[in-house]
Amino acid sequence: MIYVDLKGRLSGLTMTSSSFEAQVADFRQYVKRISDYKSAINLLGWDARTKLPKKGVDARSQVIGTLSTEHFKMRTSDDMQRHLDRLSAHVDQLTPVVLRTYEECQKDFDKSKKIKADRFEAFTVLTNTAQSVWQTAREHNDFASFAPYLSQIVEFQQEFIDCWGYEGHPYNTLLDAFEPGMTVQVLDPLFSTLRAQTVALLQKVMQAKPIDDSFLFRHFDAEKQRAFCTRLVQQIGYDFDAGRLDESAHPFATGIARGDVRITTRFLTNFLSTSLFGCIHESGHAMYEQALSKDLIDTPLHEGASMGIHESQSRFFENIVGRSYAFWDHFYGDLKTVFKDELADISLDQFYRAINVAKPSLVRTEADELTYNLHIMIRYEIEKGLIDGSLQVKDLPEIWREKMMEYLGIAPDNDADGVLQDIHWSSGDFGYFPSYSLGNIYAAQFANALEKDIPTFSALIANGDFAPIRKWLHHNIHQHGKLLMPGEILLKATGEPSNAQFLVTYLTKKYASLYEF
Repeated sequence: MIYVDLKGRLSGLTMTSSSFEAQVADFRQYVKRISDYKSAINLLGWDARTKLPKKGVDARSQVIGTLSTEHFKMRTSDDMQRHLDRLSAHVDQLTPVVLRTYEECQKDFDKSKKIKADRFEAFTVLTNTAQSVWQTAREHNDFASFAPYLSQIVEFQQEFIDCWGYEGHPYNTLLDAFEPGMTVQVLDPLFSTLRAQTVALLQKVMQAKPIDDSFLFRHFDAEKQRAFCTRLVQQIGYDFDAGRLDESAHPFATGIARGDVRITTRFLTNFLSTSLFGCIHESGHAMYEQALSKDLIDTPLHEGASMGIHESQSRFFENIVGRSYAFWDHFYGDLKTVFKDELADISLDQFYRAINVAKPSLVRTEADELTYNLHIMIRYEIEKGLIDGSLQVKDLPEIWREKMMEYLGIAPDNDADGVLQDIHWSSGDFGYFPSYSLGNIYAAQFANALEKDIPTFSALIANGDFAPIRKWLHHNIHQHGKLLMPGEILLKATGEPSNAQFLVTYLTKKYASLYEF
C-alpha cells in the first residue's frame, strides 16, 4: 500500500512506487496550473466589478473569455483524461485530499466535456458583457436594454442542460452545481413549509405595535461609514493582510488565492444598515475562505463545500451574531462616537430593535431575517419557469410584481427595485438563489450546536471576543473546504442532517421577543 502526502512523497512502497509517485505529482502540478488560471480570472473579474473604466468592458470581457476558455480546455483536455485514467486504478492508494481532488476533477471533466469549447467561450463573453449591461440598466431603470442578454443567457442554460442531461426537473442540474445533491423535489416541499410558517409569523408581527426605524434613514456620511465598517469587520476576524474592502454595485466576496480574499459593499448615505450588514455578511464569506486548510491549496478543494454552506457563514455573522443585542452592546458606543449627531438621541435598545425590524420590503439584500426567504422563493420560482420554458424573459417585470404582491403584499413601481436588483442572472448563476435560504437553515443549525458547545456564546460577543467562535467554526466547517460534502459537514458539526426547524425556532423566539407577542 502507498500513502501519498500533499507533495507526492511516499511513506510506503510497492513495486510500482516510483511510477505511481510520479503520476500523482504530475496530476497535482496539472491541477495547480488550472488553479492559477482560476486565480487570474477571479482577479480580473473583481477588477471589472470594482475599478474597470466603462470603456474597458468589451476588451476585459474578451480577455476573461480567452483565459476562461484555456481554463476550460485544461479541465477537459486529453492530458486531464490521462491523469484521471491513471489514478482511477489506484484510488484505494490515495490520501483523502488527493482522492477528493481526483473525484472533483472527474466530476467536472464528465460534465464539462459535454460542452464545446467555443460555446463555453461565447457564454463567458456574453455573461461578462451582460454584467456591465445589467449595471447600467439598473442605474437607468431600463429592463428592456438588459432583456436580450438575459434571453441569450437562459438559452445557453437550456442548451447546457440538454448536453449534461438531468433527472426529474431540468433545473436539478443547475441546483447540483451549487448544492450537490439538491433537487426541486426536495426544495419544493421544504420551501412550501418554510413559506407557510414565515407568513404566519409575519402576520403576527404586522399586527403588533410597529418599531420605529426611521432614524436609520438619516444622512450618514459615506467615508465615516467606511472607516467604521473597516474597524468592525477587522475586530470580528476579517484579516486585512489577506484582503481588502472596496465598493461595488452589488456587495460580494471573492477569493483570488491563498492570502487574498476580498470583500465589497455599498455605502448609502440615506440608509445605514446597507453598509453595516453588507460588510458583516461578506466578511463571513471571506473569513471562511481565509481559514481554509493550507493542505488544500492549489486544488479544487480550496473553496467552500457548497454555496449553502458558504452562505451559512455569511448569514451566521450577519444575523445571528451581527444583529444580536450582545453584538451592539459591544459596538454601539463606537458607532455613536462616529455618528454622534445622527445617533445622539438613539439608545442601544432603540438601535437594536430598529436593525431587526420585520416588514415587507422590495430589495432582497435589505430584507430582514423573517421575510428574506420569501424573496428567495420568488427568484427560485422564476428561475424554474425560465428553465422549463413556462415563463418568458419579456414577462418578468410583471411576473415579479405579481409574486411580490402575493408573498409580501407589496410590489415595486420600477424595475431597478424589482427584477433588475440582483446581479446573479447577468452572471449566468441560475441555481444559486436557493442556496441563500439553505444557508439560513444551516446557519441556525450550526448556531444551535455552537451554543451547546460554548454556553458563553453571547457573553463572548458582548465582550468583543470572537476568537473562540471562529475556532469552533474553523474546526467544524472552515478548514475542510470541499474535502467534505455539505451533508458530512452538517453531520460532523451538529450531529444530524439539515433541519429547518432550528431556523423556525430561532425566528419565532427572536421576533416574539422583539414584538412582544
